[in-house]
Amino acid sequence: MRLTLPTSEDLTMLTSHSNDASVSIYLASSPLPDRAEAVQIALKDAIAEAERELMKSGISPDDAASILASVRGLESDDEFWRHQGRAIALFIAPGVQRAFRLANELESHTAVGDRFDLGPLLRSSTFKHGGYVLSLSEGIVQLVELSATDRPFVVALDLPAELDTVFKHADNGGKADPPRADGPTGQRIEQQRFCRLVQGAVLAAIDDPTLPMILAASRDLEPAYRVVNTYSALMEQGIDANPESLSIGELSERARTILDAHYSAELSDWRELFGSRRSNGLATSQLSEAARAATSGAVEELLFDMNSTAEGSIDDSGVVHEADQSGPTSYGIVDEIAVRVLRTGGIVRAVRSGDLPDSTPVAALLRFAM
Repeated sequence: MRLTLPTSEDLTMLTSHSNDASVSIYLASSPLPDRAEAVQIALKDAIAEAERELMKSGISPDDAASILASVRGLESDDEFWRHQGRAIALFIAPGVQRAFRLANELESHTAVGDRFDLGPLLRSSTFKHGGYVLSLSEGIVQLVELSATDRPFVVALDLPAELDTVFKHADNGGKADPPRADGPTGQRIEQQRFCRLVQGAVLAAIDDPTLPMILAASRDLEPAYRVVNTYSALMEQGIDANPESLSIGELSERARTILDAHYSAELSDWRELFGSRRSNGLATSQLSEAARAATSGAVEELLFDMNSTAEGSIDDSGVVHEADQSGPTSYGIVDEIAVRVLRTGGIVRAVRSGDLPDSTPVAALLRFAM
């Protein structure tokens, strides 16, 4: 699977964008090649729906066709369809086209309005409950991606041919062997060379370098890999077992236990920080206060409920106006708060409701007291 994730620059541009002819398309996809045709058909249908909605909003047929011309080009883009994630997000407007391939499953829908519908994209790109597991021994090199919502996925690695020769001795009295160091030092050098070759292939294959990686390595290669490692999110705790003895399911189960404990500890630390900051007037979990703070640039970091469905609007002063149901002038309130935090340089993170400190859909650390 090859993802195309939004960068901070992408999110800044998308959240700042405003145009009456803004089209957002989300499509359920699949990394399986035989599903590509079905997704291509779904894209054609979504483009046709977007064209109808643009014309309903007063855009001329010629202008609507022109706006969507760039995304129509994706229908025949073989390179784009060669690698897919579990969802596609497209954002199109006059002079704007962005396409992202995401790891999380999303429902297909098309929206047209004066801004992009960024809620699903924000939830997908900031919900970090996945990770990688690297199985490493002389007999196996395998990278497995753990999704927050789906089954584990084996990532294809382009391993160099010389990897097979690192530990081999030619059966010719050593006459044709490459120079080798002797003794324990030589063994360590070869182990580290082996791990460097593996790491090069792993780093080239990783889609999201912010996700944690768990090492499941043989006893001799585990310390060697950690010596040469440059992946900043490699976890200290690994899987203490011979990786050749574990199935992908067993590997995933052990890794998920480690990841869950990691995220639980991380969120526990965040809630503790939130409590101490709130006692000094520098944190809030009230929706109305968070909306005003986000509008004024006061939010340093926001955690928000990824499943919140509250609809309404937020005016230019940050006052929330809730709606009984969704409509052409309403949008996800929590999503809009997250957008405003991003627009003013803050950090946002989607979490499950139970991870938040209070029974409210937001929790914000503030730069200054409101």
